[in-house]
Amino acid sequence: METVTYRTKGTCSTAIHFTRDGEIIRDIAFDGGCNGNLKAIAKLCEGMKASDIAHILGGNLCGSKGTSCADQLAKAVMANT
Repeated sequence: METVTYRTKGTCSTAIHFTRDGEIIRDIAFDGGCNGNLKAIAKLCEGMKASDIAHILGGNLCGSKGTSCADQLAKAVMANT
């Protein structure tokens, strides 16, 4: 099992922390951002495959930022795979 910290870019959240057990992602937590929404995303994605998280959340945008915390999670779980 590997613990990962991913520094986000272009979002209110500054970092995402999670554990990776092969393809399975657990214990997702965000630093900053919209607390309630990000806790919900973390709960919904708990135990999912990284590829499924990336498929569902990738490309989700927040306003005109060109990314979102969900999109950054998609990038984070696929980084270094």
